[in-house]
Amino acid sequence: MKTKILIVDDQFGIRILLNEVFQKEGYQTFQAANGVQALDIVKKHDPDLVLLDMKIPGMDGIEILKRMKVLDPAIRVIIMTAYGELDMIQEAKNLGALTHFAKPFDIDDIRAAVRKHIPQKTN
Repeated sequence: MKTKILIVDDQFGIRILLNEVFQKEGYQTFQAANGVQALDIVKKHDPDLVLLDMKIPGMDGIEILKRMKVLDPAIRVIIMTAYGELDMIQEAKNLGALTHFAKPFDIDDIRAAVRKHIPQKTN
C-alpha cells in the first residue's frame, strides 16, 4: 500500500510541483486548493502526511489544522508559509505541526522532511 500525501495550497504551481516530486518518489498524492477540499480528502482517504500552506483564502491554515486534528488527532502535518509570521508558526506547532518551511523552499529540504516524518509502513 502506497504512502499517501495530501498537498494543500491555493497556488496551483506549488501544488503541481509538489505533486510531481512526490509521485516520482512513489507516494500516492492528493491535492486541495482550499480547506473544504482538504478536510474532505482527509475524511475519505486518511493521508499519512499533509503539506499545508498557512495562507489560504477562506479557511486559513490554522483553522484547517485544527479541524484535521479533530478528524484524526494523530495526523502528521508539515506547514508551509510565505510569511515569517512566528506567532502563526508557533500556534501551528502547538497544534501538532511537525515542522515548517518558508516559501520559497528548497525542494530537497521538503523531500527530506517528508521522509523523516512519514510513518514507516510494513509491506
